[in-house]
Parts: sequence; structure tokens; C-alpha cells
Amino acid sequence: MKIHKEGKGILLWTPVLLLLIYYGMHKKVVFSYRQSIGFAVVSSALYFWLIYFFRDPYRIIHTQDQYILGPADGKILSIQKVYEEEYLREDRIKVSIFMSPFNVHVNRFPMSGRIVFFKYHPGKYLVAFHPKASTHNERTSIVIENDNGQQILFRQIAGFMARRIKFYFKEGEAVQQGEKCGFIKFGSRAEVYLPLDAHIQVSVGDKVKGGITVLAKI
Repeated sequence: MKIHKEGKGILLWTPVLLLLIYYGMHKKVVFSYRQSIGFAVVSSALYFWLIYFFRDPYRIIHTQDQYILGPADGKILSIQKVYEEEYLREDRIKVSIFMSPFNVHVNRFPMSGRIVFFKYHPGKYLVAFHPKASTHNERTSIVIENDNGQQILFRQIAGFMARRIKFYFKEGEAVQQGEKCGFIKFGSRAEVYLPLDAHIQVSVGDKVKGGITVLAKI
């Protein structure tokens, strides 16, 4: 199983940190054999969960210009008509995806085109499924324009951990549908703002996979 680059440093230093914690505690408290085994079990469980969290599974992406693909793994949290005020400044259909700590957290571009707008917003760290997370949390906003002049806004939203959003591209760069574009650590949310005439292909509660699941036809 491939590990995403965002996790390699954490996986390298976590065992060292756990050993330091153990020896630091051991100097103050004499652990029984059972307590030592318990600490080892909990530490191992944490480490294997980190390996699972930072997994980067191989996926075959079938690019389809008329479709918008899911930008992330997770569950459809909501589908609603909203006014997008940051860049598009018009009514849009917002599809929100909640990424639990057990989902793959690699983000992918929902369509091919060029990045015409990018902005990073510092913010709060409400849980990712909170209704105000979309506008109050740390987040990035990315607008992609395809060859037909159609634009969608894609947003990465951090959860309860601070400064955990990674985005690897810059404004003006050409991008491919399904291409890896970023990573959000430890519980998060992704949103796509679609045209009102888009034909939505998912429902609230559906499970989606980034770069695989079709969200809408435009």
C-alpha cells in the first residue's frame, strides 16, 4: 500500500515520540508488565491507524469532460442551492462531502481546465460537518475554467486541526480531471459549486470516491 507524501514525516517521527513519552513517564512511574503491554498496544494501534489514514490507493481515472467527478472520498453531507459570494457571485448548487478520519484524504480535481482563481483563508477549526465550517473554518477556494468557459468552484475545508490543508498548484496552471491536487489532514470537508443547470447524479448520504464517483453532468 502506497503512503502519501504528507504522512511520511509523521510516520517517521511518531515511534520516536511515543518512545520518548514512554521513557519520560517511566522515570516518574514504575510501570507494571501489564501497563507496559497496554501502552505498547495503544501505541501500535495509533501507528497503524496513521498508516491507514495516510494511504494513497492507486486509481484508474476515466476523464469525462461532460461530468464533474468527486474531489474526495467521503459521504454526501448536503446538496443545496446557495449564493456563492467569494468569486462566482451567483446562485450555485453546492455539493458538500464530509471526509471522516477513516476516509482516504487525497484530494483530486473535479474537472479539467485552468485554475483562474485561488485563495487560502485562515479561519476557525469547527468540526468539518458543522454548518458554518464552509465559511468560518480554514479553507482554500479554487476556481477551474474548462475549454468551454464553464467554471466551478472547489473548496477544501479543514476540520478541528489547525493549518492542515495542502494544495499543490498555483493560479494559472492547467490541470487534469482526477489529478491529485492536495491533502487535508484529520477530518475535513470538500465542496463543489456547480451551475444551476447541472444534472446532479448523487444524493445526500451517498458514499463517494475521489476521481471515480460522478457528482454531476454539465
